[in-house]
Amino acid sequence: MARILNEKKDGFPIPKENYKMILIGFGIVVVGFLLMMGGGADSPETFNYDIFSFRRITLAPIVVLFGFGFVFWAIMRKSKEKEEK
Repeated sequence: MARILNEKKDGFPIPKENYKMILIGFGIVVVGFLLMMGGGADSPETFNYDIFSFRRITLAPIVVLFGFGFVFWAIMRKSKEKEEK
């Protein structure tokens, strides 16, 4: 027969402070995508070279990747309460 472990599991699997960190990470991702916006031409006959700016090509993808990494860290992070038990 299999043993049944009587563990009491209350609440959510991720602590409340981790959810706050996840929301902050998603905010960072949104800021990265906002940095990528813009650069369109006013008329279809002209080409706007602003789409190749440092902000859109380099900075924004780095911010988005940092945001996703922050979300991953927030999910995997152990809370202080669980470490003390």
